[in-house]
Amino acid sequence: MLKEICQQPEALERTLAWQLPHINKFREFLSKHRPRLVVIVARGTSDNAAQFGRYLIEIMTGIPVSLAAPSVHSLYNAALDYTNTLVVGISQSGESTDIEAVLARARECGAITVGITNEPKSGLANMAEHVLLVRAGREKSVAATKTYTGQMLSLYLLAYALGAKIRLDHLQQIPEVAQAALALEPQVSELADRFHAMNHAAVIARGLNYANAFEFSLKMMETSYVVAERFSAADFLHGPIAIVDRDFPIFLFCPAGPVWPSMKETLEKLKARRADAVVITDRRNKEASLLATETIRVPVLLRELYTPIPYVIPAQLFAAALAKAKGLDADRPRGLRKVTQNL
Repeated sequence: MLKEICQQPEALERTLAWQLPHINKFREFLSKHRPRLVVIVARGTSDNAAQFGRYLIEIMTGIPVSLAAPSVHSLYNAALDYTNTLVVGISQSGESTDIEAVLARARECGAITVGITNEPKSGLANMAEHVLLVRAGREKSVAATKTYTGQMLSLYLLAYALGAKIRLDHLQQIPEVAQAALALEPQVSELADRFHAMNHAAVIARGLNYANAFEFSLKMMETSYVVAERFSAADFLHGPIAIVDRDFPIFLFCPAGPVWPSMKETLEKLKARRADAVVITDRRNKEASLLATETIRVPVLLRELYTPIPYVIPAQLFAAALAKAKGLDADRPRGLRKVTQNL
């Protein structure tokens, strides 16, 4: 897992190198076939990437996005009207049977289909009309890391193809920023040692980093067996904050920008309760550390739009280090295997 976390800058570079030569042609196609709706279907870590894609596409293009419920097709055999709809399947292995079932039914019902996968010879890649290939290389760890960020990068490119005002030269800087985030490993490992006895936690975010709250929680659950709940800051203050008492561990994604006032309010309430609040941020947000117990600061200035990939890297590092601090093997979580095929 740790090795694959550290491979992410190169994996992101390869993904860009493969996708960039094709993306303007896809953008031209979609300008002539602009969908009224985007539907994304995924499971597990890929579903967290889909959550990111939902926020990104809606914010940057104005096209509504729905996250599909695969059982609507796979269990109930429902036929939906996918006219003028773009249906996107996301799967690391490309061999998730329910994802393929949704794409197959969507094509029958009039959808344009896109596959985002790390496997060019997979069922998903063969089934989808258009493929955004993640070039992460083989991922051996059960806990997906480099495919998650590769999927996020692919979703930036999909948003661009849908007309989003995203500059491709800015996307080309993401591998370098990911490398800068990896430099936080010594600090993050030391922090994980301090939390070695942790068995419960909460992760809070809003907006474009909300997906990272789900992904960070998932990584702690599957590698360290920590009961990690994830919340939007808005939802957290409407009830779940009642679980917090002194030293309760809370992890928060806190970029500067539109979400900061809400995250700041949450941090102020956590400080009043003397919670153990760990903030992931960057150099643009100078206020966050004043309210946090610990600050993990990506050593670059980032617009919120480009924070999700570099912000999730210290979270991945923490999950790997926490498993080690607990004496667990992050590469062999109990009861899990790499490819899940389910209906």
